[in-house]
Amino acid sequence: MFHAASSLAPSPSSSPNEKDQQRPSPDRRAKQRDAFFDNAKYLAIVLVAVGHSWEPLKGGSRVLQAAYQFVYAFHMPAFILISGYFSRSFDGSPERLKRLVTGVVVPYVVFETAYPLFKQVVDHDHRASVTLLDPYYLTWFLCALFIWRLTTPIWKIVRHPLPVALGIAMLASAAPGITGDLDLPRVLQFLPYFVLGLCLRPEHFRMVRNWPVRIAAVPVSVLALVFSWWAVPRMDTEWLYHRASAQELGVPWWVGPVMQVALFGCSLLLTACFLSWVPGRSMWFTTLGAGTLCGYLLHGFLIKGADYRGLFEHDWLHRPLGEITVTLAVAAAVTLLCTKPVRWVFRGVMEPKMDWAFRKRDAAAPEPARVQTREPARERGGREKVDA
Repeated sequence: MFHAASSLAPSPSSSPNEKDQQRPSPDRRAKQRDAFFDNAKYLAIVLVAVGHSWEPLKGGSRVLQAAYQFVYAFHMPAFILISGYFSRSFDGSPERLKRLVTGVVVPYVVFETAYPLFKQVVDHDHRASVTLLDPYYLTWFLCALFIWRLTTPIWKIVRHPLPVALGIAMLASAAPGITGDLDLPRVLQFLPYFVLGLCLRPEHFRMVRNWPVRIAAVPVSVLALVFSWWAVPRMDTEWLYHRASAQELGVPWWVGPVMQVALFGCSLLLTACFLSWVPGRSMWFTTLGAGTLCGYLLHGFLIKGADYRGLFEHDWLHRPLGEITVTLAVAAAVTLLCTKPVRWVFRGVMEPKMDWAFRKRDAAAPEPARVQTREPARERGGREKVDA
């Protein structure tokens, strides 16, 4: 779940790269955040914001288009994978559902309303209507996270969850008739990354941070960038958004499932490269990992505001120096949006208490008695095998 609803996923108490043998008390351990995952979330949200700023600039520069495709191949898959990893504890209990409402549903309703109104005022587009069924711009992720998290208990009992999720994504990529309400095509096509996160354990993150993997990540990333440069005139970037079927992209239906498998493999490889170089120790930006929800939801106003006012149309911004300037400016802006003062200002939206909206549980109600229906099975040697 969210950590105080201020980040898109909370950090666990145990770090995948922690080697210290001293174990803190349970109370202290529960309050600790994991520097590795906070660093990963911050760096991922910077890439998300930078990628959005490249969107209106990438038309003229093949180098920028290649960088755009390279980043889009893994930044959202990495973010979704981490979100799935921290959704493992979701069990559908009343407390978890309350946090799902306050941490996901409320921000979705607020920003799904705010973005169309922002467009009406700044862009003078009165056709922009407020609707909760058609996610606007980047609010699709909150809608998807709500659906994915609600289905978490199902994925916990499925025997082979990842192949099933990948099969659903493949079918979604070949089914043009899927309704666009709640951005369902994108929800289904990104589903495997969330389910994979549910299946991962701390040791898997330790594996990708070994030095052989870190070293191998360098040539792999370079080759991926070269391939992206080659693919710019040959591949439709729409495939990376995972929101359209093969038929809608003008190719035969069977290309959709093939592209889903290929992109899934490429995205996981680049995500592993990205995570392998994420610092595991506390850095100057580590604390910003707790504010990624603010950075994610607020940076869109800056990007869209600049786009509505025609700021991206200046010729010098489409040159290398201008592209670098925009990249650094957006990275700095999203960094500021993740800081504590900004989180404090928007805590009523990102971290609403809302105790008034929920029924209080009766503390005096007795717990239901547990009835033992069978004797514990015994293993060889007379030891009892107790179900956890």
